[in-house]
Amino acid sequence: MGRKKVEIKRIQEKSCRQVAFSKRRKGLLKKAKALSALCDVDVAVVIFSNSGKLYEFSNTNSVTGILQRYKSHVEAEKEISAEIQVAEHSKYSRFMTVGELLQTTERQLEETNADGLTVTDLIHLENELQTAIIQIRARKTNMMLESVKGLHEKEKQLLEENKLLEGNIARIKKNRKKMATDFTDLPPPHIICGQQRVTLNFIW
Repeated sequence: MGRKKVEIKRIQEKSCRQVAFSKRRKGLLKKAKALSALCDVDVAVVIFSNSGKLYEFSNTNSVTGILQRYKSHVEAEKEISAEIQVAEHSKYSRFMTVGELLQTTERQLEETNADGLTVTDLIHLENELQTAIIQIRARKTNMMLESVKGLHEKEKQLLEENKLLEGNIARIKKNRKKMATDFTDLPPPHIICGQQRVTLNFIW
């Protein structure tokens, strides 16, 4: 006989609810630990019970660190989304919105005396309206994809420039270190003077 499927709803009895919470919490944390070990990913689980007690798990031993990474990721996505919206606003401003399209269609119907149109004419107008909406949405999607692609290319270019700058900095540091080494290899000044004195005496 198969296992009875448990209906997912709030358990009314407090003691049963507490037992279920304890069992499922342990199971959830066990699954999180297995996921982090099997897939080599960072996992954080935060649970607050009804009484306000905190239960947490992190495979990095730092839930705060993962939460900060999550916060930074969300903020970065918001910034990118805001940039896309600003960039796309100017592009989409020349296209009619769905509301404007409906107003235009309504105005055309009034001008052509919609009361005198047949059912076939109305179906034809409806099809044209739906086609126009589909085209607008497709165009909007394509332009958003192009904008995202442009941002990715810009990010790639910045990463390459950053890598080039890091290489230049490393080369400059290496040259400075080499120059410092060359200076330390020079003989003391008094030895140089002595050699010059001997050379002069030999010439005279």
